[in-house]
Amino acid sequence: MKRRNFIKNTALSSLVAAVGTDIVFGSLLPEGYEPLALQDPDPFALFSKDKEMVVLNDKPWNIEARAHLLDDKITPNKFMFIRNNGLIPEDIDARNWTLIIDGEAVEETKTYTLAELKSKFKTYTYQLTLECGGNGRSEFDPPAKGNQWTVGAVSCAEWTGVRLKDVLEDAGYTNKAVYIGYHAADVHLSRDPEKEPISRGAPMAKALQDETLLAFQMNGKDIPLAHGYPLRLVAGGWPASVSGKWIQRISIRDKVHDGTKMTGDAYRVPCNPVAPGEKVKEEDMCIIESMPVKSLI
Repeated sequence: MKRRNFIKNTALSSLVAAVGTDIVFGSLLPEGYEPLALQDPDPFALFSKDKEMVVLNDKPWNIEARAHLLDDKITPNKFMFIRNNGLIPEDIDARNWTLIIDGEAVEETKTYTLAELKSKFKTYTYQLTLECGGNGRSEFDPPAKGNQWTVGAVSCAEWTGVRLKDVLEDAGYTNKAVYIGYHAADVHLSRDPEKEPISRGAPMAKALQDETLLAFQMNGKDIPLAHGYPLRLVAGGWPASVSGKWIQRISIRDKVHDGTKMTGDAYRVPCNPVAPGEKVKEEDMCIIESMPVKSLI
């Protein structure tokens, strides 16, 4: 029996027992449905987070650390922030997980299994900082829309994986290559399979840096599900939204990637300094790339 059907059947059985009658609409419930009353409402247990972490949102889950929890040289999972734009995927089958490399500027579309990535390419471990592009938003005046992060949407973990550039070079790319864009398994909040909650990317120069990884371990263990298991793109020093989780496909583009959250004002700032609250034309907004250094003393 598939895991989703097992969960559905188990959940329905529990609900039947709770209400003492048959659920006449049971066949109409979506696969993987679990009644709210039966879900574990504790996100700290759900994601193995410290009780002092702060939940900003649960649809989707967004959780940050308090400043005093970030003293470790290497951020442990229990203190690592969670930033999602969609729903965490439920059906993860690492044994059959594949990564597709395609796009207008790829020489040959190629597909790699997770096992092939681990066996074919050399593995590296780097300590890399990831920070949400909105970290510190709560201090903006006038206020800015979005999750009101304070200072805890940042982490510095050890990531282990293969260099993205090695995989891209194995697939081959033309001199028209400008950008890479990722596509992942997370689910849009509407649950519409035709919509992606987020699909961002980076210029080829960033994609080809030695430290840009396709990671499968965090702090020496399999990446936790909430942080991208079984495969995550990790591009340290840039907005964490570039480090896509649950990666299934990377496209080598002949233009700036135009996926979800890459257009409009998403993850953009004025190209030049402006007064707080000043209106800025779309053409004068630039994609956030390298993040400025922040410190807390």
